[in-house]
Amino acid sequence: MNLPIDFSNEDVQNSADIRQLSIDKVGIRAIRHPIKVKEKTGGVQHTVAIFNMYVHLPHQFKGTHMSRFVEILNANEREITVENFQLILNEMANRLEARSGHIEMTFPYFINKSAPVSGVKSLLDYEVTFIGEIKNGHPDVKVKLLIPVTSLCPCSKRISAYGAHNQRSHVTVTTKLSEFMWIEDIIVMVEKQASSELYGLLKRPDEKYVTEHAYDNPKFVEDMVRDIATPFNNEPRIESYIVECENFESIHNHSAYACISSE
Repeated sequence: MNLPIDFSNEDVQNSADIRQLSIDKVGIRAIRHPIKVKEKTGGVQHTVAIFNMYVHLPHQFKGTHMSRFVEILNANEREITVENFQLILNEMANRLEARSGHIEMTFPYFINKSAPVSGVKSLLDYEVTFIGEIKNGHPDVKVKLLIPVTSLCPCSKRISAYGAHNQRSHVTVTTKLSEFMWIEDIIVMVEKQASSELYGLLKRPDEKYVTEHAYDNPKFVEDMVRDIATPFNNEPRIESYIVECENFESIHNHSAYACISSE
């Protein structure tokens, strides 16, 4: 009588692969996990981040241990903090015995803003991504922010008898910091250079102010990235940056785009 073979303890992932092809990134994507983020005002935001987690896989291994990525997230406190992001990056590389690893942690961050005239308060959300890479034991963390603003076309203003076309724009800045900076401080640096910043709630006097302020501060997409890069160059805590701007044109069925990188 032949008894069934028990394969339950067989580690297929660690079996040999003969194709001689290493894999740059292998792991899990779009896993949600609660996190905590400190505010400049002293509070703490409880939010949910989407994680992408990858490691390098040497050519001799068939697969990686996918379950370990989830174990790493759940081994921390119920809510991960921005402060221990680098520790998770190191732990991932160590536990999966990888020479390099990559983590992206993306979450909404809310700022309670006051309207420019009435002072009425409302929340505005920004998309924040922490990008961590580790190679041969050396971690590198960057902060990426997507900041919505208003831009008004200088050409439209110049050639029109009245009015000018404007649009909502997305400014995306990716920064490598030599020292700690609050998320709020980076956002303010960007919003100051827009034709106008955005608000969650505006009363009529606020709407008048924002409309006229944008009209008085026309910006091409090229102006936007140059005007943001200038104070970034003068900020010693910003070691390097990528500044991108996409204008969702209101009179065209395409976007205008510009990018400046210090790298």
